[in-house]
Amino acid sequence: MLICILGAGPGGATAALHLANAGHHCLLLDRATFPRDKVCGDALSGKVLSELRRIEEELPARLAAEPAQLPSWGIDFYAPNGRRLAVPFKPHYNPATDRAAGHISKRIDFDNFLIEEVRRRPEIDFRENTDVAAHKQLPDGRWRLLGPDKQEIATADVLLVANGAQSNFARVIGGHVLEPAHHCAGLRAYYRGVTGLHPDNFIELHFIKEFLPGYLWVFPLPNGQANVGVGMLSEAVTKKKVKLRERLDEILRTYPALKNRFATAERLGPVRGFGLPLGSKRRPLSGQNYLLLGDAGSLIDPFSGEGISHAMVSGRHAADWAARAVAAQNFTPEFLEGYDAAVYNRLWQELRLSRAMQRLLGYPWLFNFIANRAANNPTLAETISNMFLDLDLRERLRQPSFYFKLLLGK
Repeated sequence: MLICILGAGPGGATAALHLANAGHHCLLLDRATFPRDKVCGDALSGKVLSELRRIEEELPARLAAEPAQLPSWGIDFYAPNGRRLAVPFKPHYNPATDRAAGHISKRIDFDNFLIEEVRRRPEIDFRENTDVAAHKQLPDGRWRLLGPDKQEIATADVLLVANGAQSNFARVIGGHVLEPAHHCAGLRAYYRGVTGLHPDNFIELHFIKEFLPGYLWVFPLPNGQANVGVGMLSEAVTKKKVKLRERLDEILRTYPALKNRFATAERLGPVRGFGLPLGSKRRPLSGQNYLLLGDAGSLIDPFSGEGISHAMVSGRHAADWAARAVAAQNFTPEFLEGYDAAVYNRLWQELRLSRAMQRLLGYPWLFNFIANRAANNPTLAETISNMFLDLDLRERLRQPSFYFKLLLGK
């Protein structure tokens, strides 16, 4: 029985590695040759490290030893009023002795890090530079994959679709049409010589009043580089007629918190755009003989834009349910809905809360208020820090009592 995975990014590679760990053989296809670039923010959260550990206990330590990554210890939020709120991933951290709670690594390097693990596994038939131009479903439900020359590449009993945000399969077969209210437009560029980066590699999120409900990020990288970009809900881009490229250049030239820091910085290469199908709406993740993973399953966090860890979570569950389907010889939509339930059981609360936080971007005064309070209230600052590690704490953002206590300074 053939398990085939389309796409060897974090979701597809994770699925392949979990299948290999369970003793299952699979075919992993990607149209690119690795290492290859992927437009992204390049931040790796603690959830990524947790998923790496589930693949193999020592993987996070191996990642930490890679020269192409930086350990990151937190987030610097810049409120619309310019106030900086430093939120460490771990309260009272010590970079000299603690394991980093997050990392930053270009996708060309991190994805290849996972692919090197894939290459070590004889259970995985990994084929690069293999373009699947068409997929046809046979009467028995299996999927026949064809190359550009119409030659058959493989016929899969179950197809794990992990070929990204632009997946034709997800759109045509899975029904994941682009919905501007649940889609984000983004731009990314690499710079060298940005000044004022945090000594412990905090990632920066700038919520600029004139640019809301979008935000700008600055993520430090090895070798004195930085990943710089902007993201905004596609619905807002259209409604406000925002030209993202022009706005990115304008903000870096004129915004008080950034203009001096970018005055002598050098942009490396072009500004590249990408689309993010957000997980702010529950969509079907499976159907007859197939599962949708990661960006192809529209699982990107609607507030932070994070997609890597969610792709890896879906990859882990996809490996589990593909193996179950093979064992049961049951590839029906009804059976494979167990995969949807598993993924959303893990991610939906977080996606729902992030959707609520995304809506807060419409209230810049609230951002300013929290930033001002936290700057003078260590207990509140630590609570916000924990919100990024503990969903129960993040839930407080949705409760009126949280703001009442905030107002009273308790």
